Amino acid sequence: MSDEDGSAAVEDVRMPEDEEVFAEVLEMLGANRVRVRCADGTERTARIPGKMQKRIWIRENDIVLVEPWDWQDEKADITWRYEKAEAETLREEGYIG
Repeated sequence: MSDEDGSAAVEDVRMPEDEEVFAEVLEMLGANRVRVRCADGTERTARIPGKMQKRIWIRENDIVLVEPWDWQDEKADITWRYEKAEAETLREEGYIG
């Protein structure tokens, strides 16, 4: 699962599927909405789905996976939040900047 120094192995880290892209949380907007900067260079308003609310806490500078909406490209749904060790592993391997 994780190395002795607390870092996560790349094989253990969830990677994007289908339409998902990496994103960094820039700002908390309230009403279960956040502003994110996606790996494709687009800033979007992402929504925290009900199944994540109060279970997974999302803060500014967190790395998340988002799935952009088909009908409104400037909006997205958050599908996953990475732990700090997982985010560091993704940075070290060059998946995120």
